[in-house]
Amino acid sequence: MTNYYDQYSPSFDSRFDWNSPSVLRNHAYERPDSTYLVVPWADESYTYAQTLDISERVASGMLSTGACSGDRVLIMIPNSSAYIFSWLGSSLAGLVEVPINTAYKGAFLSHQVSTTTPKIAVIDPDYIPRILNVLDAFDSVELFILVGDEERIIEGKQALSNTGKNVLSWGELLVSEKVNLPEVLHSDLGSIFFTSGTTGLSKGVMMPHAHMYLFADETVSLTRLTHSDTYMSCGPLFHGNSQFLAAYPALIAGSRYVLQKRFSASEWINQIRDSEATVTNFIGVMMDFVWQQEPKISDSDNKLRCVFAAPTASSILEEYKERFGIEAFVEVFGLTETCMPILTPYGEKRPPGAAGLLNRDWFDIRLVDPNTDEEVPIGAVGELLVRPKFPWTTCQGYFNMPDKTAEAFRNLWFHTGDGLKRDEYGWYYFVDRLKDALRRRGENISSFEIEQALVSHNLIEEVAAIGVPADQEAGEDEVMVFVVPSSMGEITAEMIWEYAEMQLPDFAIPRYVQILETLPKTPSEKVRKVELRERGVTDDTSDRGPQPKRIRK
Repeated sequence: MTNYYDQYSPSFDSRFDWNSPSVLRNHAYERPDSTYLVVPWADESYTYAQTLDISERVASGMLSTGACSGDRVLIMIPNSSAYIFSWLGSSLAGLVEVPINTAYKGAFLSHQVSTTTPKIAVIDPDYIPRILNVLDAFDSVELFILVGDEERIIEGKQALSNTGKNVLSWGELLVSEKVNLPEVLHSDLGSIFFTSGTTGLSKGVMMPHAHMYLFADETVSLTRLTHSDTYMSCGPLFHGNSQFLAAYPALIAGSRYVLQKRFSASEWINQIRDSEATVTNFIGVMMDFVWQQEPKISDSDNKLRCVFAAPTASSILEEYKERFGIEAFVEVFGLTETCMPILTPYGEKRPPGAAGLLNRDWFDIRLVDPNTDEEVPIGAVGELLVRPKFPWTTCQGYFNMPDKTAEAFRNLWFHTGDGLKRDEYGWYYFVDRLKDALRRRGENISSFEIEQALVSHNLIEEVAAIGVPADQEAGEDEVMVFVVPSSMGEITAEMIWEYAEMQLPDFAIPRYVQILETLPKTPSEKVRKVELRERGVTDDTSDRGPQPKRIRK
């Protein structure tokens, strides 16, 4: 079988140039009048030269307030041009971007903010009530930058007036005078993206600039992206699938990047057509949701040639390509920590269910017994271990979590906690998560964080959260919790759902609730979740029903 990656070469020949400031400046010089960013619903469009100019003003404004290289910039705003400029501006300033899920509140929000101790927070005024509820976590923040319309910004400034923090509007930041910006190295920390915790709190992945670049450049190679393409994404920019798997690849390739406000299955094909997108991406059940829409004769009337889907719903793949006139689907297996060591080449026909082949130029991988780290034979399921071949191209650990870093990188390999198998031809197949994580509506969810949020209820003694299969093909879960009441009184499923709505993001609210007298445990008092998974949904399980995806302010 051909090794499609023997000839793989990055878009920028020198790894020392692998950082977004170098990429942006290069294209602003080479193609200043070419369009980079389009935001259709806001009727905004920016050339590469304009993108650099605005990003430099954002960077200058941040540095002028006293921020120094390496300081963290929290970004908690919906999809918008301001998000792109906050990301690129913080990079140009030598600052470290910390994207925060806009659904987060309470303990979820407090943990990520207090862990990263940001100096600047770029926020939407709608989220200020949530911030004020956990204000102690924001002790490190010296400057709030508010993004929104003027009326909401005025209200936001009033709400923050008693915090003792400096507050600027986005407009005030954009008129900052330019200052000398620092040199940014490929080895400098560029971002801290949080990935779902499994047996503990979510962890902030420390991503050097070269790590983010390789992630994006693999996507350029995988999708055959060029300056003639238009890449459309509709996921949130606080997730990697929209930032370093869409916005950044378009930047590297000199492409046109179209940012949608949010994903809409019913509007997806119209957005593809109207934006003249040639490349787009799906994550989780998005592919299945689009497929379930009523077919139209005009579905294939578009310019789309390639879809990056992780995972691909393989049973409908060929029909999908025919219905929408798509030339190729590409798939990967990767993690925020590791880039994408396993890829499916463009146009390659793969065995059903296969995730891809090893990108051998950049990674070593092994499948091992998780108890011994010894390799398993071909065809057997083993934990995926990953090791980079070049420095700074994978994560440098978990921010402020040295114990979790040491655990993940034992024996000089990164342990993914995911179970895969390999066939005799070199194709890799994802089998199951060995770690205790859930995935719902494109969101990775920590069962630990669900449990910690619910057990704070005075009528709950213990909680165990698991994932049970959802009704979609792309391997997603519904959240189920097993609850042991406290001795202080009775609790009902309705009370648990009501409390969950106050404590958890919408996507993490359990659909199923089972109230038990005790949880099954091992002799060492660990909850036997394998037994709970075997039990699953039963006749006496309370079912909230499938909930529509809501936009919560």
